[in-house]
Amino acid sequence: MSNQSSTIVQRLWNYCNVLRDDGMSYGDYVEQLTYLLFLKMDDENVRELHKPSALPAAYNWASLRSLSGDELESHYRQILTALGQGSGLIPVIFRKAQNKIQDPAKLERLVELIDGETWIGLDIDVKGEIYEGLLEKNAQDTKSGAGQYFTPRPLIKAIVDVMRPEPGKTICDPACGTGGFLLAAHDFIAHSYLLDRDQWAHLNHEALHGWEIVDNTARLCVMNLYLRGIGMDSPDSPIRVADSLAAHPGQYFDLVLTNPPFGKKSSVTFVTDEGEVRRESQNIVRDDFWVSTSNKQLNFVQHVRSILMQHGRAAVVVPDNVLFEGGAGETLRRRLLNECDVHTLLRLPTGVFYAQGVKANVLFFDRKPASETPWTSRLWIYDLRTNMNFTLKTNALARQDLDEFVACYQPQNRHERQPTWSEQAPDGRWRSYTYDELMGRDKVNLDIFWLRDESLEDSANLPDPDVLAGEIVEELQAALEQFAGIYQELGGEEEA
Repeated sequence: MSNQSSTIVQRLWNYCNVLRDDGMSYGDYVEQLTYLLFLKMDDENVRELHKPSALPAAYNWASLRSLSGDELESHYRQILTALGQGSGLIPVIFRKAQNKIQDPAKLERLVELIDGETWIGLDIDVKGEIYEGLLEKNAQDTKSGAGQYFTPRPLIKAIVDVMRPEPGKTICDPACGTGGFLLAAHDFIAHSYLLDRDQWAHLNHEALHGWEIVDNTARLCVMNLYLRGIGMDSPDSPIRVADSLAAHPGQYFDLVLTNPPFGKKSSVTFVTDEGEVRRESQNIVRDDFWVSTSNKQLNFVQHVRSILMQHGRAAVVVPDNVLFEGGAGETLRRRLLNECDVHTLLRLPTGVFYAQGVKANVLFFDRKPASETPWTSRLWIYDLRTNMNFTLKTNALARQDLDEFVACYQPQNRHERQPTWSEQAPDGRWRSYTYDELMGRDKVNLDIFWLRDESLEDSANLPDPDVLAGEIVEELQAALEQFAGIYQELGGEEEA
C-alpha cells in the first residue's frame, strides 16, 4: 500500500476508535463510511468533473453538509431510506441502510473528515487501496465475523496470476464477498494488456458479474468496485443481492473465480404450529445439478460448473470435505472428473483465513462438451500445507509464498508441467496423478498427500506455541462446525 493510502486509512481508522466508545463496531463504521464516501464522490463528480449528479438534489452531499445537530441526523436517515429504493447500483449500496451513529456531533465530525479530502483527485488505485485497507482492518476484527467474507489477497492474486483473465471475457464470482476476485481480475487485465476504448468500456461495465446474499457485504463490494471506476456509468449494478444457488442465472461466463462460504448447510426457516422457529436442512434440487444435497460447498461446485461456458475455466476454494466426503460428494467427484478437465489442486495451509478452523484447497477445472471418454487425464497437486506454518499476526501468507506454485502451474502453457517430486526428491510439493489412479482410490478421494509431516516425527521440531495454539483452535472450530451441522440435521435450531 502506498504511503498516501496508508495515511488516509489511518486517519479514517483513528476516528473509528472514537465511535467505538459509543458501541459501534468496525463493520458498522465501514458501512457508514461507505454511504458518506459515495455522497461525497457524487458531489465531486458534479463540481470538479461537471458530470450530472446521480442523486436527487434533496439527498446529495450539499444537503447534508449544510446541517448540524438533530437536523443533520434526521436528514441523514432520510437520505439512507430514499436512496435504498428502486434498482441499480445506488440502491444496492443503500439497500436497508440504517444510521448507526447515534451522536449527531460525531456524525457531523465524520462528515467534516470526509469533506476535507478530495477523493476524485486521488488516483483510482489509491482510492481502491484505501477502501481495501479499511475492509482488511474490518476483517481482522474477529468479533465482527467479517473475516468470512475476506479471502486473503495474496491467495487471490496468485489464483488470478495463473488463470490469466483476458480482455473481452466475462468473469463471475457467485459468492463475491467484498469483491476481491473481481477486482484482482480487473487489475490483471488493466495492467497486462494495452486496451483500446471498447475494451476498457467492456472491462469497466460488462466484464464483471457477482452475486452476494448478504446486504451489508454486497454494499461493500459495490463500493469497492465503484471506487475503481467499475460500474460507475452502468444503469445496472454488477453485483446482485441474491442467493446464487437458488436458480441458474440464465447467463454463462468465461471465467469463474470464487471462495464460497464454508461451514453451512443449505437450510430453510419455518415456524411450527406451536410458534417455535425452526431451521432444517434443505436439499437444493436443480435440473442442471448432478446430485441433490444440502451440502452448500458441493452445491457451489455444481453451480460453478453450470454457469461456465463450454471450455470456460474455474478456480474454486473448497474445504477438505469436498475432496473426501462420500455419498453425494463421491458422485460429484466422479462426474466432475469425467465431464470436466479437473487439472489442478492447490492444498492450502492452515492459518491464512480470518475465519478460524478452515482447511481449504483451490480446485481448478475447465468445462468441456459431452464426450465418450473422460476429460480429466491428469490431476496435478501442489501441497502448500504440509510442514508449512502461517498465522495471521506473526507469519501472514504473502504473495511470494505462492511463487513456486505459480511457476509449477505453467500458466502460459500448462501442458509443459514438470513435477518437483520424485523418489530422488521426496520433499517436492508438486506431482500428478492419472485419471485411473484417482478413480481407483476409495470413494475417489482427492484428499491426497505424500510429504512426510515433520511435526509428527520429531517432537524436538514442534512449531512455536502460538502456532500450536492456533492449530488447536482451528481443529476445535472445525469440529464444532461439524457438530453444529449434525445438530441442525437432527432438527436443532441454528444459533443466530
